[in-house]
Amino acid sequence: MEMFLYGFMQRAFQASMIIAIIAPLLGVFLIIRRQSLMADTLSHVSLAGVALGLVLNVNPSVTTLIIVVIAALGIEYLRGVYATYSELSIAILMAGGLAVALVLMSLNQGGITTSVQQYLFGSIVTISKAQVQLLVILGIAIIVLFLVFKRFMFVLTFSEDVAVAEGVPVRLISLLFSVVTGIAIAVIMPIAGALLVSALIILPAAIGMRVSKGFLMCVISAILIGLVGMFSGLVSSYQLGTPPGATITLMFIILFIISTFILKIVRK
Repeated sequence: MEMFLYGFMQRAFQASMIIAIIAPLLGVFLIIRRQSLMADTLSHVSLAGVALGLVLNVNPSVTTLIIVVIAALGIEYLRGVYATYSELSIAILMAGGLAVALVLMSLNQGGITTSVQQYLFGSIVTISKAQVQLLVILGIAIIVLFLVFKRFMFVLTFSEDVAVAEGVPVRLISLLFSVVTGIAIAVIMPIAGALLVSALIILPAAIGMRVSKGFLMCVISAILIGLVGMFSGLVSSYQLGTPPGATITLMFIILFIISTFILKIVRK
């Protein structure tokens, strides 16, 4: 096809494949732990990192990474403080992150600049070779961590009490998971946009959990769905001239509706 002759589309498909593989590995655990809004919170907090970078006149990617990791640590700390109401940590961080972002944007000359809008909406077709390489490194790291800590995370996700009884370092692994999720969001955000990065992490996992049984099959299904949604969204975006991130997200919504409809027919 004509689109594959362009270097930017080749890089876009490479990035899509990597994101489709690593996003469900995080999304499945986030959903099972009832922290699906954590991805959305960190993506909103990342805007504060972008604004800080623009104010300090440094690379926004660096400040975003630092801010998101700090926010991930903050979420884990607040989860411990409000153990009974753990969702409060997400609400507090989301409100605080957005407030800081808006204040910093107002301090930046010109207010919400083109750079901020680029991070808000992202564009996978403008991805550079360096960003693809960074995604590859991130993908390898997440896959290795998944294989190493899969059993621990599985026990921890379903019951922290059982995990403690089995000698699992609950605090350390939970902290590591939050930090890795934050780093992944910081890396993916310039590509997908702060407004849509959480959808790429959560939606494939949510669909995979509906169409499959068992943890491993759920992860495999989510990855396959991620590949279908990412690739079909990119192709549709190229053909229709629509924003890539929004088109990919709509494809996942369509897949979710189709899977729900098919499951209802099968059950009947």
